[in-house]
Amino acid sequence: MKLRQLEMLLQRVSGFDNPSAEREQYQTPAPLAARLIHMAMLAGDITDRTVLDLGCGTGILAIGAALLGAEVVAVEDDVEAIRIAEANARDLGCSIRFIKTDVAGEEALALIPDCDTVIMNPPFGAQTEHADRPFLDMALLKAHVIYGIFNAGSGPFITEYIRGRGEITTSVLAGLTIPRTFWFHTRDRYEIPVEIHVIRRN
Repeated sequence: MKLRQLEMLLQRVSGFDNPSAEREQYQTPAPLAARLIHMAMLAGDITDRTVLDLGCGTGILAIGAALLGAEVVAVEDDVEAIRIAEANARDLGCSIRFIKTDVAGEEALALIPDCDTVIMNPPFGAQTEHADRPFLDMALLKAHVIYGIFNAGSGPFITEYIRGRGEITTSVLAGLTIPRTFWFHTRDRYEIPVEIHVIRRN
């Protein structure tokens, strides 16, 4: 599937009905989601692979991977988000296994299976400092390769945090467009520079 075709399909994915600012529940834009998934596919990390989406939200990354032939498990601890993600998956004809658990919780390690590839758009830590760390920790335990969306300029911090466990092998600059969502937003649209980091476990 070509990148543009994937992007057009992902435009059909519904976002959050009642997003939480504290949990940084912003919908991943279809162009950004498609770019990450297509990039991973070209590297041989999606099609015919087991793929784990950590913090799947309403399912856009998980659905993208399923559309490109992955066997997908999606993890999310928000019941309402899972409900929307399941509906999105049905709408696009995708079979995805959803697991309700907190990535940082005690039971998560046992509930979340090992896989070939992790995909994720974790919280950036704007509301809760270091909110991305449990996602990095779990990803490094569960897969040999990780594709994640992070704040632009986060590379040195991630490199130091995962030192001895993994390393960033590729970084691609991208943009994340956020529409006015919460009461503290003063503009109709925000353009946030982000990076897609590819991390390989040692």
